Amino acid sequence: MKNLSVILIILFIFFGFSLHVLALMKVFPLLISIPLFFIGIFMLLFYLNDRKRFKGF
Repeated sequence: MKNLSVILIILFIFFGFSLHVLALMKVFPLLISIPLFFIGIFMLLFYLNDRKRFKGF
């Protein structure tokens, strides 16, 4: 299950990137593609950084 969520996040980033490339070619609106791409990158970084840490005694 852990690998599935990483794969889905990476697919979402790829989808956001492809929409962003289309937006740079003025085929798709930039106002939609930029937040999608940013949210995908943010989700990946948040998921990779969210690990169990020692909180103290």
